[in-house]
Amino acid sequence: MRQLFLLAAVICFGMAAIKFFAARSTPNAPVPRKTSQKYLTLTAEEAKARLDEDDSIILLDVRTQEEFDEGHIPGAVCLPSEDISADLPLPFDKDAEILVYCRSGRRSAEAAEKLADMGYANAADFGGIIDWPYETTTD
Repeated sequence: MRQLFLLAAVICFGMAAIKFFAARSTPNAPVPRKTSQKYLTLTAEEAKARLDEDDSIILLDVRTQEEFDEGHIPGAVCLPSEDISADLPLPFDKDAEILVYCRSGRRSAEAAEKLADMGYANAADFGGIIDWPYETTTD
């Protein structure tokens, strides 16, 4: 009986070790971002290409004013996510193309969804400034 118990313990330990090392050896696949049918999700590269193509695009930084002042993408307008509300009219046309970003991507996704719910049909989220490999400014 003791040998049977020892054999079961060795098998369980071996299976756990295999699973652990298999999980560690799997390449880190990018985690897909949650997408919504309400707004488009872009990469930083796609957003940069759109901004380079069309200077009428509204670049919306939805971080706090303090975060914005520490550094932002040139041409961005600061409008904190918590200030985006259906109760407050925004100075943008409903058909304007709006590219939204924040620090890491959470607030920009929320803001893009709020904008879409408010009728802004061309709102797109491109995540966070931490993933922006291009120029930033403090001006």
